[in-house]
Amino acid sequence: MTTQVPQRVPVPLDAPLPRFLVARQRFVDDAVRDPATALAEELRRVGAERLFGPGQRIAVTAGSRGIDQIATVTRALVSWLKGRGAQPLIVPAMGSHGGATAEGQLEVLASYGLTEAALGCPVRASMEAVEVGALPSGYKVYCDRFAFESDGIILVNRVKPHTILVGELGSGLLKMLVIGLGKQVGADSIHLRGLQENFLPATRVALARVPVKLGIALVENSFDHLSRIEAVLPDGIEEADRRLLALARSYLPTIPFDPLDTLIVLRMGKNISGAGMDPNVIGMHRRLGGPPTREIGRIVALDLTEESHGNAIGVGMADVITERLRGKIDLHATAMNAVTSGFLGGVKLPLALPTDREAIALALKPYDPARARAVVVRDTSHLDTMWISEPLAKVAGAMPALVVEGPPFELRFSPGGDVIGGP
Repeated sequence: MTTQVPQRVPVPLDAPLPRFLVARQRFVDDAVRDPATALAEELRRVGAERLFGPGQRIAVTAGSRGIDQIATVTRALVSWLKGRGAQPLIVPAMGSHGGATAEGQLEVLASYGLTEAALGCPVRASMEAVEVGALPSGYKVYCDRFAFESDGIILVNRVKPHTILVGELGSGLLKMLVIGLGKQVGADSIHLRGLQENFLPATRVALARVPVKLGIALVENSFDHLSRIEAVLPDGIEEADRRLLALARSYLPTIPFDPLDTLIVLRMGKNISGAGMDPNVIGMHRRLGGPPTREIGRIVALDLTEESHGNAIGVGMADVITERLRGKIDLHATAMNAVTSGFLGGVKLPLALPTDREAIALALKPYDPARARAVVVRDTSHLDTMWISEPLAKVAGAMPALVVEGPPFELRFSPGGDVIGGP
């Protein structure tokens, strides 16, 4: 007996969906208005001019994340170094991202405007790394060869909560040092041996043996706008990472409803979160397992950002996706990230439906449209505005930090079944 697989999943296109209202969270936008001036003031504050001189080759790190104003900050830093006679060069510091190839990492940097033409200095990409030390656990510490052989390194990175690391350290300058500059071999090594337990000892080995001269720590606010630039001397990097992580956590936006029946995510991607969708928002258990940290019945992800360059790590945390998203996946880039991070569950492919309309209908299928607790977000990073179903609007009335705007509306779809507009 042969089982026929239907070409289309039998989800009625006219299945009723909840009505939604616009909800806006009250966040303070304390963005840095002039990043170049703020950077110059920070460099003066720590006396950075005494650290750099004529002819010195200074490696400036650049990562794979979409950081607000990163091209402006990097360009200003390069200009400042050249003004002191130094010879800056940009070094990709992104572990195995970009498909674990030099060409792929250059492509990632170019998508953020970090090119030789835009910055006025060379960009040197290589996957070659130098072993600089080891831990008793067997973890070996590596550093990008261009950076290691330079006269000094400036670490530039955003400080924010990590998708694996818990506690007082997350993504920041130290992560850029041991994982970003460690290239694929370094990232592989630390994830294999255990990131949480080896991270801090590895950073201390690296700081002792790698020519780090300065750190530039960046913090974004709840609107993903650059709100803090801080220059840090090497002996203060660990303290700064801890202190600024607490600040970054205070800015971290959330979805203020728990439980949810369905979460509709219009787009996911590496520039949104290292895990595609931030587990700090959707529930860390979807990333690490264990008891649920928040209750969301079903998550549907509709698209993958262009800035992800096909890397769909984290797609496995969704329950339903679209064929459009599936068609954008670069299996090699995604596999490299999964193998390096050990996040194999993050690349399991959910059921893919032909259109947004069908994917959303399937995610909402178990729930009464009049009672469904559903939220639509642009992505897990931009949560200042969201669409909430009518039952949630009643709950939101008791939340002073939330403003709900009516009247209720139905989701609009193109003739092809794709969502029109978004939060």
